[in-house]
Amino acid sequence: MSWKELLAPLFLKDKKAVCGFDDTAQYEDGDAVRLAAAYDNGGVDALLVFDLSQDDAQHEESIAMIKEIARTVDIPLYAGGNIRRLEDVKKLIYAGCRKVFLNFSKESNIELAHEASLRFGKDKIMACIKTKEEMEEALAHEVLLGGFLLLGEEEQEACRPEEAANVYVMTGECSFDAASPLFKRGVTGVCPYSCLPGGTDIREIKHRLLEEGVAVNTFESDVSWDEMKKNSDGMVPVVVQDYKTQEVLMVAYMNRQAFETTVRTGKMTYWSRSRNELWVKGLTSGHVQYVKEICIDCDSDTLLAKVAQVGAACHTGNKSCFYRTILKKEYDETNPLKVFEDVFQVIQDRKLNPKEGSYTNYLFDKGIDKILKKVGEEATEIIIAAKNPDAEEIKYEISDFLYHVMVLMVQKGVTWEDITKELARR
Repeated sequence: MSWKELLAPLFLKDKKAVCGFDDTAQYEDGDAVRLAAAYDNGGVDALLVFDLSQDDAQHEESIAMIKEIARTVDIPLYAGGNIRRLEDVKKLIYAGCRKVFLNFSKESNIELAHEASLRFGKDKIMACIKTKEEMEEALAHEVLLGGFLLLGEEEQEACRPEEAANVYVMTGECSFDAASPLFKRGVTGVCPYSCLPGGTDIREIKHRLLEEGVAVNTFESDVSWDEMKKNSDGMVPVVVQDYKTQEVLMVAYMNRQAFETTVRTGKMTYWSRSRNELWVKGLTSGHVQYVKEICIDCDSDTLLAKVAQVGAACHTGNKSCFYRTILKKEYDETNPLKVFEDVFQVIQDRKLNPKEGSYTNYLFDKGIDKILKKVGEEATEIIIAAKNPDAEEIKYEISDFLYHVMVLMVQKGVTWEDITKELARR
């Protein structure tokens, strides 16, 4: 089932989060990445990022910030602002934006939208509309557009579902209650202009909209509490795991109230057996665990929760409660991503902390041209090795190639997470 989206705005100026189009005062500490993460963890479905830069230099800074935001959050980014050429659209898409919106009050952008749709696909291009005339112009080009972002009240009233697909609406209300009629009229998503983390409980509003018959993206368990097998205390143990690294963080217990609170709020909530009370993880420490996924085992008596952990899971300050090794047999790490990440970290450390006699530091000292030359040479070696029937040689050459590619990645500020996210997106 498709659902209606609740979006949040993020305004960027001089690499900082500001309060709005006209109110360019810095929002709190201005940390746009932290603000984006708060929206993501709070249950927002997508971010509308507005670049308020005035020149090319500021625009490049905003794109770099958008790239950092895309690395941090899991929700889609839709971005626009100060787009003057096709290259700007490309940079935003490559930075991790799912869609790019173009201001249709600029006549040149109408032609640019046409060109960008042909180049990148119409699903990635939206028209940003402020007047009824712009809406009429955009509807005439609907075949080349993947959606519409409406900023004007008149356009919100004028737009009907049969006229346009994928319509996103900005509203002046911070509460999503006023958005419900818009949803029922058929728009795809609603974004309150003044919505800010902490002031609006997005998940609670989603549950209210769900009760009103509006399909929204919220947690619902496929297995009810009654279907689970409890221990003698009427509880179910929960193994908690970092959703990105797969590291086991802790083990706790849930009763019905804790489980249902977790599902409703999206924050891991347990039953404290020592205090005999409901325990929202991080309520006092700030080390909240945001739910990404919950699985149940084959006997329906144990849960596995994959979470985004803020801070440390353990009361000792360690990331995981399982930080003490009491028995170990030496073994080789064969998890591919961990091996890649470990080698990458060593290369990154060499750049930050040069070591005399290091071949890696030799490459960094020689610069980008030398690194590129080695990447090209190693790619050629792979081709030559591939003609050899012995597979051992190609394994050796691919390993050399990947090492030099990782040196290039560190030099250019690209991480394995960037690469895997891009592959997953494709």
